[in-house]
Amino acid sequence: MKRSLLALTLLAALPFAASAADNVSYNYIEGGYVGSNNDTIGGFNNAPDSDGWSVGGSGAIAPNFHLFGNYSSQEFDHNFGDLDRWRLGVGYNHEINSSVDLLTRVAYEKAEFDAIDLDGWSVEAGVRAGLTPNIEAFALAGYEDYDQGVDGEFYGRVGAQVKFNQTWGINGEVKFVDGYTEYFVGPRISF
Repeated sequence: MKRSLLALTLLAALPFAASAADNVSYNYIEGGYVGSNNDTIGGFNNAPDSDGWSVGGSGAIAPNFHLFGNYSSQEFDHNFGDLDRWRLGVGYNHEINSSVDLLTRVAYEKAEFDAIDLDGWSVEAGVRAGLTPNIEAFALAGYEDYDQGVDGEFYGRVGAQVKFNQTWGINGEVKFVDGYTEYFVGPRISF
């Protein structure tokens, strides 16, 4: 009876025993340069480009779940204004094989453009992989929507990290949305 109970307990825990793929960490902090090439923003055609800085991070809270967040502040060219963005969310990662994770995420989004405050949400799914011990990459498709009459949009995000060692690396990513492209590059500390 005790062996059967132990076997059943182990069998029930098996789906929850999966963890992140090799060479992929969901525990990190990063900061760096963020910029946007803008064709349209909020209905403005030929909107000026913007640049600034961003900080963010992620922390695993269970073998397959992590919390993440970031803050960015950008200033538009030609005194068009400033844009501050917050993003806080939870993600689920499921190991497909020893080097690739299936990744799904949902987040609360907040954007402040001068006197305009927008609240919204986003959802994204894709893959994250440890290509080599020193290179990690991801590709995600997502959808984001804000209140106050701003239309929701689909987007794609791709990125990679080159790791100098287990702790230090350089991360870069690009987000493609209809009307603008946002990019980030900066150091990452993984733990």
